Amino acid sequence: MQRAVILVSVLVLGSAWTLQGAHVLPESLTLTQENFDLSRFMGQWYELAVVSTCPHYMKRKRGNPVIVALELQHVASESNFTMTATSFRNDSCKQTSTDYALTNTPGRFFHHIARFGADVDTYVVHTNYDEYAMMLLLSIEKPSGNETTTAKLYSRTMDVTPAVMDNYKTLVRQLGMSNGAIIMNQNKGECVPGDLETEPTTQPQISVTKRLKRKVVPAVNSGNI
Repeated sequence: MQRAVILVSVLVLGSAWTLQGAHVLPESLTLTQENFDLSRFMGQWYELAVVSTCPHYMKRKRGNPVIVALELQHVASESNFTMTATSFRNDSCKQTSTDYALTNTPGRFFHHIARFGADVDTYVVHTNYDEYAMMLLLSIEKPSGNETTTAKLYSRTMDVTPAVMDNYKTLVRQLGMSNGAIIMNQNKGECVPGDLETEPTTQPQISVTKRLKRKVVPAVNSGNI
């Protein structure tokens, strides 16, 4: 049997979950895919589902629950990769580009959202590279210290198997969020972007492990993929 699949893209807007200085994560949760292979993770993905502790982000997503096309590109000699996101917004096709800095932990990335003053750590919790990836995003705003947890489901196609969805729901529950809050993005047709927008980012200050705390919870057996 494969181990229980638990996983997590990508912009965290605002914050709502203040935890007195630390994200509290289940002890049983493995933060990153074992033996993560960055080159296999690059390429085309679709963001199919999302749930977050941030009410502002969730309100925005409910108002426009569209599938986001993601293109990940990495140059071997560089310490970051670029994610280009394409989706419909306000009845027009928009495209944005964000740089994610690599860290010393394979499968963990960092970027800073200047307009919200938010540092964001993104973890590839689980992926089989060819079908799905489950993403965990932990953000913290400065100087307020407000924190947000977001879980996203990526797919190489515009759908996933019931088994993959069940394991994504397992991750959501382990993070203390409700399956009923999950937003399933919808396919609204071909999206052809115009001008490319760039999200302002900064280089990482990688000293965030200390703010991750864990609580012990029973391991969840979510079956095979």
